[in-house]
Amino acid sequence: MASSENLATTQSAAALAARIRRKEISPVEVMDAAIARIEANNPKINALIILHLDEARASAKAAEAAIMRGEAVGPLHGVPIAMKDCFDYKPGWVTTHGGVRGLKTYVAKGSCLFVERMEKAGAIIVGKTNSPVFGFRGTTDNYMFGPSKNPFDLAKNTGGSSGGSAGAVAAGLLPLCEGTDGGGSIRIPASWCGVFGYKAAFGRVPLLPGADALGGTTPFIFEGPISRTVEDSALAMSALAGYDSRDLFALEGRVDFMGALKASIAGKKIAYTRDYGIFPVEKRVIAMVDKAVKAFEEAGAHVEEVDVGIKRTQAELSDVWCRFVGAKQVVILEGFKREGFDLRAKHHDDFPPEFWHWDEIGQRLSAVDFLNDQIVRSEVVTALRGILDRYDYLISPTLACLAVDNAADGNTLGPAEINGERIDRLIGWCMTYLINFIGYPAATVPAGLADGLPVGMQIVGRRYADADVFAASAEFERRRPWMGTYGRLKV
Repeated sequence: MASSENLATTQSAAALAARIRRKEISPVEVMDAAIARIEANNPKINALIILHLDEARASAKAAEAAIMRGEAVGPLHGVPIAMKDCFDYKPGWVTTHGGVRGLKTYVAKGSCLFVERMEKAGAIIVGKTNSPVFGFRGTTDNYMFGPSKNPFDLAKNTGGSSGGSAGAVAAGLLPLCEGTDGGGSIRIPASWCGVFGYKAAFGRVPLLPGADALGGTTPFIFEGPISRTVEDSALAMSALAGYDSRDLFALEGRVDFMGALKASIAGKKIAYTRDYGIFPVEKRVIAMVDKAVKAFEEAGAHVEEVDVGIKRTQAELSDVWCRFVGAKQVVILEGFKREGFDLRAKHHDDFPPEFWHWDEIGQRLSAVDFLNDQIVRSEVVTALRGILDRYDYLISPTLACLAVDNAADGNTLGPAEINGERIDRLIGWCMTYLINFIGYPAATVPAGLADGLPVGMQIVGRRYADADVFAASAEFERRRPWMGTYGRLKV
């Protein structure tokens, strides 16, 4: 019998689920271990900000009873996980949308697909993880709950916007958590926290629309898993992926995510870029990823440096992304007002000044402005598609810098400049948002530690080639296993 500490920190979701099915351990034991770890260590990192532990315990007891009755169970039966506190819903649970104080009593009526399908697979959701307000930045901090602290260095941020999820997984509080990704919000915190994050091809995991059935396209928005192992994310994707008529863009057909873990990448053609030709990137990040990408050559793939061919500057492109999101937030605020929450007028101080900067711009945007930004986005799509029409993968650093220090005022931002070049502090150091312009599948894998902090490597696949991205990620994990880095944690 594994100790409670081992159950909470060293066993993967796949291993826990398998042992539960074999009746070697019970869902109650697993839940007790997870809760003990959360109670002992979550206060240090502020990853989980809303907990439903009594409900989780009751669900664990019901899961144990199902096992003892010999019932057929799902692939994640009895595994404790968490969902994100942003635009992610579980009926009856408070949803603050990233620490908006004016929404502290806002209770979700509907569900997000992550909750629906993960619970159907048998997973037990213990609570919600920290996020920035409306998820509108690459760090995790807000005025209601404060910052999530990086388990590798508690003075540093986890990244965002799924920062609480990545921190909880890295610290071993839970083996698997939800992320959402509209500009890198799965891959950014996974990179800074030294864990695996996966963003599927657009449509692979359906989005359950609210009033706006087309709202997930500009930029492309995703739900997906954050985990310590590639296998755990493959297991989660096996539950999450699949057609749903409620999403106009949901893909039909199935992907063998688990089978992809064993696939070879020998002979594959890999395009490698350190900076997409436009981003300033810290030298220590480049040095780490230069070493990491060689693992694919060892596996028999052919790696070639490429000129991606993007003609716009990084500042122009981050502004386009922010305008897209700013306009979307204007509509969201209007929707809350119709529900009786006038956030702009009555809860202005719940939002950081950067949010209101882009809100003002969003209100002024014309339809012509929006379409011109779509033309700029299309230039990026053409450049990236051109590379991935010739290569099987496009690989780069995930982020241009290491984790930043947490602020003391609830408004942690990214760096103002890298290598002397000014960048947008919300998203400018994140090479992830380019992939949300095109919607292709992408993952971040831990490339190693630089000065004790994790560095991520982004793997982008061809359109709909989710299995290929899992194959490459699993191959990298075999050749450069990262589990040993968790011995450096500060929790």
